[in-house]
Amino acid sequence: MENAARPTALVTGSSRGIGAAIASAIEARGFRVIRHGTRIEGTDGVAADLGDAGETALLWDRAVDMAGGRIDVLVNNAGVFEASPIDNTDAYWLAEWERCLRINLTSAAQLSRLAVRQWLKEPRDPVAGRLVNIASRAAYRGDSPDHWHYAAAKAGEVAMTKTIARAYAGHGILAFAICPGFTDSSQEGSGDYLASRGGPGLLADIPLGRVAEPAEIAAIAAFCATDAPPSMTGSVLDANGASYVR
Repeated sequence: MENAARPTALVTGSSRGIGAAIASAIEARGFRVIRHGTRIEGTDGVAADLGDAGETALLWDRAVDMAGGRIDVLVNNAGVFEASPIDNTDAYWLAEWERCLRINLTSAAQLSRLAVRQWLKEPRDPVAGRLVNIASRAAYRGDSPDHWHYAAAKAGEVAMTKTIARAYAGHGILAFAICPGFTDSSQEGSGDYLASRGGPGLLADIPLGRVAEPAEIAAIAAFCATDAPPSMTGSVLDANGASYVR
């Protein structure tokens, strides 16, 4: 199938980890996938710093051009998880707060707005476009004392997804949020991920006995991006090994 005839998805933060797994899973369903990273190469890759609103806008424009004029699915996966203890200086704490919200929430909102505007102008029946936001368990459960900003950003992402779903369902625009718990996005089996999150004690709080794998999150995201029935729009899907059950 030629690229021009294939539906196209833009997946942010897809140079590695969960994003790379999502991109591959959607591609396996017959989509052309445009990948994004801060530094990425390839004919279907666009580099952009989502901490910069101008670069975020250019990412969308370049992706649309590469897609031949239309993005059918947007997956907002890119994010940062950086500690900001409250005993930092005021200036540092605020800077980290603003950086986290800019990358984890505002850039997703910026891209979502551009996608929704396109889908409203170029409707398709029955589905004009699909939006999938990768949020976090932290949106509901909260996070560590060093990650107020992260939890707030992810809660905002869930609320934004629900708002978009309610506002535009009648236009065939579907929106979903996925809330993973801890997910091993390092080299599988390396042990680096557990070490970076405090060691094996992390597993004591997960009834399943292990953290999620990128392929598991990717399977959920690909379903939302391609096959989830329209009546599911607005859904928030959890994948946390029963560490937080709503």
